Amino acid sequence: MAVDSQCQSNDMAGIIRDNDRTLFPIKNISSVLDIFKNQLENSPEPDLALLSIIVGAVENSLTCNRGSANLELYQPMDSSSLPTLELHIADALYTKFHSLIKSSVDMTKYKNKSYASREIVKRVSDVIWNSLTRSYYKDRAHLQSLYSYLTGNKLDCFGVAFAVVAGCQVLGFSDVHLALSEDHAWVVFGENGTETSEVTWHGKGNEDKRGQSIGLGVSSRSWLYVNNCPVICTRSMEVAALVSAINPSLNATNDAYEVALLQQELLWLLYDLGHLTKYPMALGNLGDLEEIASTPGRPPCATLFKEAIKSAKTYYSNHHVYPYTYQGGYFYRNKMYKEAFESWANAADVIRQYNYSRDDEEIYKEFLEIANDLIPYVIKVVSSGHSARSILKDPECFAYLLRFYDGICQWEEGSATPVLHIGWAKSLVNTISKFDSDIRAQVIIICEDVEPNTTASSEDIKSNDIETNNGRYVNNNNNYCTAKDDGDEFIKVLESKVTAKTSQKINLHPSIEALTAACGEKILNPEYLLQGGGEPFVGTSVEKDTDSTSSSPSHAGTSKEIVDIKSDVIEKTNKKCENNIVIEKEEEVDKKPTVRLYSQKMKGLKDLLLAEKLNTQAISLQLTAQSQVQVGKKGRGDLDTVNVRPKRTRRE
Repeated sequence: MAVDSQCQSNDMAGIIRDNDRTLFPIKNISSVLDIFKNQLENSPEPDLALLSIIVGAVENSLTCNRGSANLELYQPMDSSSLPTLELHIADALYTKFHSLIKSSVDMTKYKNKSYASREIVKRVSDVIWNSLTRSYYKDRAHLQSLYSYLTGNKLDCFGVAFAVVAGCQVLGFSDVHLALSEDHAWVVFGENGTETSEVTWHGKGNEDKRGQSIGLGVSSRSWLYVNNCPVICTRSMEVAALVSAINPSLNATNDAYEVALLQQELLWLLYDLGHLTKYPMALGNLGDLEEIASTPGRPPCATLFKEAIKSAKTYYSNHHVYPYTYQGGYFYRNKMYKEAFESWANAADVIRQYNYSRDDEEIYKEFLEIANDLIPYVIKVVSSGHSARSILKDPECFAYLLRFYDGICQWEEGSATPVLHIGWAKSLVNTISKFDSDIRAQVIIICEDVEPNTTASSEDIKSNDIETNNGRYVNNNNNYCTAKDDGDEFIKVLESKVTAKTSQKINLHPSIEALTAACGEKILNPEYLLQGGGEPFVGTSVEKDTDSTSSSPSHAGTSKEIVDIKSDVIEKTNKKCENNIVIEKEEEVDKKPTVRLYSQKMKGLKDLLLAEKLNTQAISLQLTAQSQVQVGKKGRGDLDTVNVRPKRTRRE
C-alpha cells in the first residue's frame, strides 16, 4: 500500500493511543469490537478518524478486491476471521489524515476559539472537497469511509460530511457534529449547536451550496431536510453513523458475509450502549440484518422495526419515512400483506407533510416502487385465490390504499413539480378495480379541510379518537353511532331521557318506566343487571314487590315488567332510537373503517371510488389533473427522465 510521504511529518502527526495500539493487528471481528468498545467506553471522545479507517479497511478488502469472475465461486471466510490489518498501515493512514487537516488550516488565527465558526467549517470542507478525484461516480458503493479517501481520494456524499466532522475533531472543535436526514448530511456547530452548514453536494450542480445554511431547504418543506427534524449526532452517534453506512454488497445480488456480520455485531454493541435510541435509520438497518440472519437471544427484527418507528415519533415528530418502509418491506416479504398496506399508508402520512422537489428523487422512487410494483404484485397474488381472508375482501385494506394515495397527492400539492403521472393512475385504477363494489361501499370516507396531525400513526389516531369521544364514534352524515356493548352506555341513554322528561313527555317502554320509577325508591342489584342472578333490587323479593304493588296503583305489575328488563335492554340496543341513531355492537363497527381524505385530488374522487361501476377514465383524469396541483413553476416533465442515482436497495 502506497502511503503519502507527508505521513512522516512528525510535527503534524496524529498518534494512535497506546491502549488502542495494543489491540493490533486486527485479524477477526472480536478485535474490531474491542477497539470500538474501548473507544466508546474509555475515551473522552471516540476517535472518528481511527474507527472509520478500520471499518473501511475491512469493508474494502472484502468487497472491492474481489474480481467479478470469482463472485459466483465466492465462499465466506470463517465467520470470526478478517483480512489482517497491521498497526503500521492504520498508523500511516491515521497520520496522513491528521497532517492533511492540520497543514491546511492556520490554527493560529483561531487559537482563542472555543467553538467552530462558519469560516472554519467551510475551510475544512474545502480541504476535503478539493482533494477528491473528479473522474469517478460519487454514488458508487464503498466510498463512505476515510480509508477510501486516504487510499483513493474518493468519497460519497455521506463520506464528505463525515470527513469534515472528523477533520474538525482533529482541530479540537468538539462542537461540530453530523446532521443526518434520510438522504443527506450536513453539519451543526456553534456554542448551542444551532448553526448549520452544507459541506457536501446532493445530486449534481450543488457544489456552490457548501458553507451555506440549510434554511432554504427547510423553508421549502423538502423531504431532503426533514422539516428541520434531522438526527443530530453526538460523537457516539457519529460512530453509529459510520457503522450504519457500512456496505457489505459485492454486487446487486451478493453480500460479503463477513462485512455484514461485522456491521451487525457493531450495531448490537451500539444498541446495548444506548446509542441507537435516537437513530431510526440505524435501527432499521439492524432490523434488516436480523431478518437475514437472526442473532440468538436478541430482539426479533419485527421488534426493531417498531423501535425505529417509536424513535421517529418520539424524537423527530414522526417526520421520517423510512422506518415505515422498512417495516412495510418486512411485512411484504413475509406475505403479511394487510400489515404491509397499513405501513405504506403510514409512510404516506409522513410524506404528506412535505412539498415534493427534485432533490427528493430517492423517496420518490421508493413510493413509485410501492405503488407500481409491490402493491400490484400483492393484488395479483391475492386475486388468484378465493380465500375468505383475502385482503380484497377486507374494506380496511381498501381504506389503507386510499390513505396511501391521499398522502402522495397531498405531497404533490403546493409543489413546483408534479408527482403523479399516468403510470401512477393506471396502477391505482387497476388496484381498486379488484375490490368489489360492496367492499368499497363499506368504507366511510370523510373529506377534511384541515391538515391532519401526522405526528401519530393510524393506531395512535384510533386510540385518540376513542379517548376523545369516550368510546363512541359518530358520523353525522350516516346517522350512525357506535358504542361499547357494556350496559353503561344504555344507562346513559336512560338518564338523558329521564332528565328530558321534565320538559317534554317521552313514551318509554312500560318496563323501562317501571324500572326508572323504582330506582327512585330502591337500590338496583348490580349482580342482577350484570349476570342475571338474584333479585332486581337489593333486599327485595319478587313476592314482597307483588304485595306492595297491590296497595300502590302506580307500581302495578312492576315485578313482572322488571323480570324481562335485561332481555329487553339487549333487544333495544340493536333497534332504531327516536333520534334516528342506531347503537351497534363494537365488533360490527370494525366492518366499517373510516378514512379521512385531505388532498384535493382524492376528495374529488370520493364518489367515483364508491361507485358500483368504476369510471376508470374519470379517475385517471382526476388523479393526473395539473389544475389540482398548485404549480409555482413549470417543471421539466416527470422525474423518471431526470433520475441521476440508482434507487437505494435493500440487502438481499
